[in-house]
Amino acid sequence: MNADDLALTGTLREALRTKRKALADEYVATPNAALYLAEHACLVDGVLARLWAYMDFPPELTLAAVGGFGRGELYPGSDVDLLILLPAEADAALQEKLARLVSLFWDIGLEVGHSVRTIAECLKATAGDITIQTALLESRHLIGNAALHQDFQARFADQLDPQAFLIAKRLEQEERHQRYQDTPYSLEPDCKESPGGLRDLQNILWVAKAGGYGANWRELKARRLLSRDGHVQLRQCENTLQNLRIRLHLLTGRREDKLLFDHQEALASVMGVVSPDARRPSEVLMQSYYRTAKRVTQLNAILLQNIAAELIPAVDVPPPRPLNARFRILGEFLDLTHAKVFEEHPSALLESFLLLQAHPELRGMSARTLRALWRGRVLITPDFRRNPENRRLFLRLFQGGQGVVHAFRRMNQYDILGNYLPAFGKIVGQMQHDLFHAYTVDQHILQVLRNLRRFAVEEFAHEYPYCSRLHNAFARPWTLYVAALFHDIAKGRGGDHSLLGMEDARAFCAGHYVDAEDAELIVWLVGAHLYMSQVAQKEDIADPEVVAAFAGKVGNARRLTALYLLTVADIRGTSPKVWNNWKAKLLEDLYRLTLRYLETGTPQEPQGVIQERQAEAMSLLRYFALSDTVHERLWKQFDTVYFLRHTAEEIAWHTRALHYRIDIDKPVVKARVHPGGGLQVMAYAGDRPDLFLRMAAFFARAGYSIAEAKLHTTRHGYALDSFILLDVAGNASDRDMIAFIETELAARLAEGVPAEAPAQGRLSRQVRHFPVTPEIHIHPDERGDQQALSLIAVDRPGLLYHIAVVLARHNIAINAARISTLGERVEDTFLISGPALNKRAPRLKLEQDLLAALSL
Repeated sequence: MNADDLALTGTLREALRTKRKALADEYVATPNAALYLAEHACLVDGVLARLWAYMDFPPELTLAAVGGFGRGELYPGSDVDLLILLPAEADAALQEKLARLVSLFWDIGLEVGHSVRTIAECLKATAGDITIQTALLESRHLIGNAALHQDFQARFADQLDPQAFLIAKRLEQEERHQRYQDTPYSLEPDCKESPGGLRDLQNILWVAKAGGYGANWRELKARRLLSRDGHVQLRQCENTLQNLRIRLHLLTGRREDKLLFDHQEALASVMGVVSPDARRPSEVLMQSYYRTAKRVTQLNAILLQNIAAELIPAVDVPPPRPLNARFRILGEFLDLTHAKVFEEHPSALLESFLLLQAHPELRGMSARTLRALWRGRVLITPDFRRNPENRRLFLRLFQGGQGVVHAFRRMNQYDILGNYLPAFGKIVGQMQHDLFHAYTVDQHILQVLRNLRRFAVEEFAHEYPYCSRLHNAFARPWTLYVAALFHDIAKGRGGDHSLLGMEDARAFCAGHYVDAEDAELIVWLVGAHLYMSQVAQKEDIADPEVVAAFAGKVGNARRLTALYLLTVADIRGTSPKVWNNWKAKLLEDLYRLTLRYLETGTPQEPQGVIQERQAEAMSLLRYFALSDTVHERLWKQFDTVYFLRHTAEEIAWHTRALHYRIDIDKPVVKARVHPGGGLQVMAYAGDRPDLFLRMAAFFARAGYSIAEAKLHTTRHGYALDSFILLDVAGNASDRDMIAFIETELAARLAEGVPAEAPAQGRLSRQVRHFPVTPEIHIHPDERGDQQALSLIAVDRPGLLYHIAVVLARHNIAINAARISTLGERVEDTFLISGPALNKRAPRLKLEQDLLAALSL
């Protein structure tokens, strides 16, 4: 670079930096997204023109803006996309000069994306690449040979096939949406690429421009492809998303389009978002974003369908087939018989979804029906909601034999559901910062409804065959779907959402003519929807008294089956990280044990339970050719608590491994694949205070989390501890780890070396920005002979080890542990004993130390 280049780039770099800062300051003072984007693009236009003139290129060449820059929009961190158009292939001297130009662009602080092509090369590149075709669709002349650019645009337009372009852009959009799980409701969405983001708006305009219908919203309105209301809505959505993206770029100082947890609170602050209730400002901001994204997906679907109807006229379509006076089938779509159907018959708004349920062969609604539905949503008034016919129609949507989930998703998509049920409308787009829900409240509810319906579909019976059998035998399963719709509808109001939801469900049932028996079940399910999960994951379901207490609160087999199905669907609908085979087995075991209790009608005495389990264990031992007396010496060392806490199969497993080494002086470790997923490990060794601590450290270092622990001390002073382990480190396979655990853990316990602390893992962004305040509760268990320690905290690698360290330091023995991990939140329960628990000062110190360990 020569002295002139250095001087010019220095001047331009400083001028560009100063003017960009001035634009940003002006925008922050008086936010106007469209003005900022246009002025920023104009600023860069001038800099590029000055550099082009400085380089003194031949007049035959053209510099053009393409992509977003070609639209005359430039975000703070966006690339500057350029096309250098040549009349003929460049010789070596011109290539060198062009390379020098691009170097100067970067030297002054412009991040450019450029291509150097002739017109023929451009046309050849567009023929096989929809991305290049889209970028060049918005080319804009900057400087140089204007006639060459006009020639390119004309030849590009001649080559462009609007129908093929529309099909390609729709396929491209579908593929992009799939990358983002087909939902705008990710907790950390991309405001540009996610469904409902800026790209969906741009897609409409690209397709419209290719078809010759207009290059902006005003022109689409003039062509009657967009209503006046739709025009206003689109402008508002575009403005919201543009402001959000500009703020995000300015906040991070780079091109950042993801609304990460790291940025949400700061964004809410700089945008002046104030919370009207107990929610964080960031939650208010994100709910506004989700509602905007939802509106964009609605308008995107309607407009692309409208344009497709104009651009690709249907051929060989059979004559319309009337369904009734209001609707007909037109090709593959449900169509109105005339444009004013919804205005004259508002009930038809709900009827349309019932007809789609009844005709699953239809792909959806016709373009004009969608437009009318969009305009007609305002007809859902209080009088509409009180109308008996409308109430019956709405209830029938739950009772349809097919298409239930599609119906409610469509109604939510087009704002019919939120308008009909205002309580549902309030939770649309509402975030849940509880570290285990991966969806907004409305999407979680619809996900639960979807999970329940999958139990009824034959194609999915292999997923959860037991649930499918129960669902298909359940009378009036639509009651489950109503309960699913209301189970979380009161989230975010303050207070117990289960109790508040019961009131909403009760009012709904009374107003929608649900008979007393079904209404009672629906209301009870909404209030009790968390109960089964809590019992299964936090209490010892092998204890008959736990089962008896649970059965007493459930009351009958129909309630039990309904609660079980709703619980499975609910947990599966929170997040892919929360559900696992172990939780599935816990819930199924609790269901079967409780059903048996309810069917017999009498509680089983502990002694009877013990005798039954012992008899079953002995029967299992006979399969291994063991004598009827092989168990006697070992079982004499067990008290009644052991037999109550362990299943017959576990008792038989322990007996096979230990009957011939009851007094062995070396630790015995056995592992096997657990039927509920993960590994089950048994450790038998002389008891010592830090035994659990050392095993917890070993499992954490091996990449396993403890899901359940049963700790027992025999009459002759041996510890017999059982664990269910879940792989969190992506080990090769559970089977491959069995030999390693059996050998290495036994060796570590035999050596007697101190426990090695597991490595500290990194906390996720969600945990860092939405922490859980640790909670500790110590209280007597139901029998009063032990203490129950309940804690809530953020999950992290080695958490159980740190808890065990504190308990060991206070000489507290752990007798049992039930570990419940919900996403990134743990709710653990331990049965503990020790002298420190009986005195106020030592107990207070224990609680303080535990809180400190949980807060690390």
